Amino acid sequence: MKKKVLAMLCCMAMAAAALTGCGGNNAAQTGAETGTGTEAPTTSGGSTKIALITMDSIDQHWVTLNEGAQKAAAELGVTVDFMAPNTKDDAQQIECVNNAVAGGYNAIIVAANGPDAISSALKEASAAGVKIVYVDSPANVDAEATFSTDNKAAGTTAGQEMIKALEAAGVTSGDIGIVNVNAATDSCVMREEGFRAAFEGTSFNILETQYGEGDAAKSQSIAENYITQGVVGIFGCNEGSTTGTGNAIKAAGNANIVGVGFDKSDAIQNLIKDGCLLCTMAQNPDVMGYEGVKAAVAAVNGESLGGKVTDTGVSVINAEALGGAAPASDGAAASKEWKIALITMDSIDQHWVTLNEGAQAKAKELGVSVTFMAPNTKDDAQQIECVNNAVAGGYDAIMVAANGPDAISSALNEASAAGVKIVYVDSPANVQAEATFSTDNKAAGATAGQEMIKALEAAGVTSGDIGIINVNAATDSCVMREEGFRSAFEGTGFNILETQYGEGDAAKSQSIAENYITQGVVGVFGCNEGSTTGAGNAIKAGGNPDIVGVGFDKSDAIMNLIADGNLLCTMAQNPDMMGSMGVEACVKALEGESLGGVVEDTGVSVLTQ
Repeated sequence: MKKKVLAMLCCMAMAAAALTGCGGNNAAQTGAETGTGTEAPTTSGGSTKIALITMDSIDQHWVTLNEGAQKAAAELGVTVDFMAPNTKDDAQQIECVNNAVAGGYNAIIVAANGPDAISSALKEASAAGVKIVYVDSPANVDAEATFSTDNKAAGTTAGQEMIKALEAAGVTSGDIGIVNVNAATDSCVMREEGFRAAFEGTSFNILETQYGEGDAAKSQSIAENYITQGVVGIFGCNEGSTTGTGNAIKAAGNANIVGVGFDKSDAIQNLIKDGCLLCTMAQNPDVMGYEGVKAAVAAVNGESLGGKVTDTGVSVINAEALGGAAPASDGAAASKEWKIALITMDSIDQHWVTLNEGAQAKAKELGVSVTFMAPNTKDDAQQIECVNNAVAGGYDAIMVAANGPDAISSALNEASAAGVKIVYVDSPANVQAEATFSTDNKAAGATAGQEMIKALEAAGVTSGDIGIINVNAATDSCVMREEGFRSAFEGTGFNILETQYGEGDAAKSQSIAENYITQGVVGVFGCNEGSTTGAGNAIKAGGNPDIVGVGFDKSDAIMNLIADGNLLCTMAQNPDMMGSMGVEACVKALEGESLGGVVEDTGVSVLTQ
């Protein structure tokens, strides 16, 4: 109810804004502090003033982004004015930027219509000392930070979802239509590029893109024209495009056309529930708005953010996720009680326990059995034995988080040759599988590094040694995390020491971290749950809160160490999602569906105090 009231208030403010092209929606000013203890910042003229300028003020995507921004504004005691134009128009957006500068705003948070259209105005704003932060879609002007979706990767996911649905219906060729906003908006251009990439090597034909300017009515007309041409699928690149696509399919009464889109609104969700759209790629605009305000305030207060780019993630929202009638290939009961073996790196870390919980919940839903047969410690020989036992035990599929890319490859090859379906969760091996569900570990590692740099620089530390505790030199997921972490420090004054390996054991990792601390490091990074717990315990034992500890995975121990200030943050994966999606993929493969070796990113969040 609160959300609906806030949305109504936002709409009232936007109606007033429409009279002048660029409106304002002031946040309530409070003396609240953030959960990390940041004091409410002020300028010589009173509260920090931030202008939020999105592409328009109508789409629910931007309304939700504003809600997240207003939440952060209330926490930090600053003012955020939502001054977006009432329609997507370069001239109006430029006017909004100029009005913000003239109005003495300290920062502008902007979702640019295109990479170049408002660049001159933003450069003038920057030259006047106004801090620039991008949300959703950047321009070609340097900014303090950018918070957006990896649109190309999300577009590819949208394409893969469409292909899966078409093939499940026995459709392996045909024309596909794309409804985009325009040819300049970077976020939507990237979505289209990723979507087209998914169809490379298939027999489907992607028609020439049509542009509806994000308007639902225009997009519906375009989609209706596609339908008269006999398309088998239509992709909408934003909220208006998707709504128009779904409405066209609904009006045509042709449930065989697969509609896939972007963004999440009440209209889109209802179209999915009614079966007029297969799914939508749901971004996190509230996170963009919230983090955008935090970054703007930090920049106004003199903190250097280094132009970092943060992926705020995306989820596939389908009928099953909304509680509607799921498609036959998504969540329907299995034809028999298939036997699936779940083999993770060990059976102790809470990460794997949570992954198993997700797998068991999905197994119960689908009417299959999942046996958690992981070794009690990380050991290649034991993991190979588990794989061999699964084959000998007549299991139909194996879900596995491989210790390394090659260590258990021979055993997996033998299992595959015996007709056992292979699905990877968390960490793959170098053996072809039906599907992989894991975190983009390199990107998440880079985020971990950026978080450490921010904390160190905020404390006035711009150089020093950094220690890394990894599991081993072979586990692909952890190797990628380390690689991403190291990349974040390129070009800085910090020195990354030689990595030490604790095999994911908390006690061994604590000893390693304690040795790092005696060497005078300014930060320690743990690459998995055990490594992170050990790092936090060492910092706690050393009584030195100035050492910045950053890690991976979420457990009660890690959360307590963060709450107590012994760790700055952790990169929280979604192991329950890996387990659930892994079981569903196993069942689909066993039921004869071709998954094409799809690799899906199950996302990560930065958890702080």
